Amino acid sequence: MTNKELLYVEDALSHEEFMKTCAQNTSAQLQDAQLASYAAELQQQHNEIYNKFLNLL
Repeated sequence: MTNKELLYVEDALSHEEFMKTCAQNTSAQLQDAQLASYAAELQQQHNEIYNKFLNLL
């Protein structure tokens, strides 16, 4: 893996971690059960994507 590719993976990991955290914080604050459930699903999706990128290393 080249240095440039490694930097891309690092950037993608950071982005996915940020999105996962945002979804987690949002789901905790929402009062509407459907929206909170959707935010929790988004958190899970971003967690899966994060793990896929991590496995590239």
